[in-house]
Amino acid sequence: MGFKALCLGLFCALCASYIYITIPGNIEEYWKVIALFTVAKTCTFMDMCFENLGIMKHGDLISMIFSLDYTQPLSDENVTVTDTIFVDTPVRLYLPKRKSEIRRPAVIYIHGGGFCFGSFRQKAYDSLNRWTANKLNAVVVGLDYRLAPQHHFPAQFEDSFTAVKFFLQDKILRKYGVDPTRICVSGDSSGGNLAAAVTQQVQIDLEIKHKIKLQALIYPVLQIIDSCLPSHQENEHGIILTKDLGIKLVSSYITTDETVTQAMRRNQHMPLESRHLFKFVNWSTLLPKKYRKNHVYTEPVLGRHNYSLPALMDIRASPLLANDSQLQNLPSTYILTCQYDCVRDDGLMYVTRLQNVGVQVTHDHIENGFHGALLFMVSPPYLRLGLRIRDMYVSWLDKNL
Repeated sequence: MGFKALCLGLFCALCASYIYITIPGNIEEYWKVIALFTVAKTCTFMDMCFENLGIMKHGDLISMIFSLDYTQPLSDENVTVTDTIFVDTPVRLYLPKRKSEIRRPAVIYIHGGGFCFGSFRQKAYDSLNRWTANKLNAVVVGLDYRLAPQHHFPAQFEDSFTAVKFFLQDKILRKYGVDPTRICVSGDSSGGNLAAAVTQQVQIDLEIKHKIKLQALIYPVLQIIDSCLPSHQENEHGIILTKDLGIKLVSSYITTDETVTQAMRRNQHMPLESRHLFKFVNWSTLLPKKYRKNHVYTEPVLGRHNYSLPALMDIRASPLLANDSQLQNLPSTYILTCQYDCVRDDGLMYVTRLQNVGVQVTHDHIENGFHGALLFMVSPPYLRLGLRIRDMYVSWLDKNL
């Protein structure tokens, strides 16, 4: 009995040490966030344990939990909702029931989930896209893509780009009554990465007649070449997204080689020939002073490993690596960043780079915000922060689309 109690005590102590964190004092709905963090860390801990015991593969438990939140394509009094396929990519369409004498705007939304999880079927994304369609009287397309680790880069980009290119055809736009001059591509987190990469590609693709009017990126992941930005250091033990989890997800996105994860943790994963790319993500010049604080810029160690991974230097994986002439083609942009976010500085640097080449940028920064809050606006713990992010995003769309 004593031995069992000791084992239980040690297990509880291990769990407590694993999930412990100090939540910033200015976080809204403090106790809700603590509960959310505790549940999230417990789930990732159990996922790790199941993997080590050989019960499940890494991420399987999280995927099962995500699937419990999936919705059916249910229409309501304002919007007709249907699931269909664009080429080989699953999409969910939201078509307003209100009559319109003119063709409607359209929003294509790409979900987040670290390239490994998620779907337009999640309650949060279904609610967001339904809300957007109703508020803007717009056609909304929720887009899915193949997930890692079963499918590596560039599968996620290719699925997203193919679906967007299909939608931009004249016959498809006519079918859904969409104004070809009023189309936005949006996404959050890894979906923001895909939205940015797809928008860059659409704007330069000579086969695509109709271009994107707006892009909206909510706490986007925009580069994978430097894993030691100030936001990585300040939010290493983030509320939802920790630095370690982010590195694991990105590593799963590009390879099955587990040594890449270790190299990324040490910021030693890039090849020698990538040196010229770091000017595009040099936070010492691209971050506003208030975010640089007392951090000292140190160039990553290059060439330590001989990884043959094209994704590491591909702008489709890291839209921040696009050169200035490529960025000049981009449409008006909305970027939302959160202070307590491991990938905060990706969005901040993209704001600077776009503004430097003359792209019109609207930037909202939430001082008490954190990564992933949008997912919990209509699911426990029902965070007001998620609703605020939704409203800021949709308000910008309403004014500009």
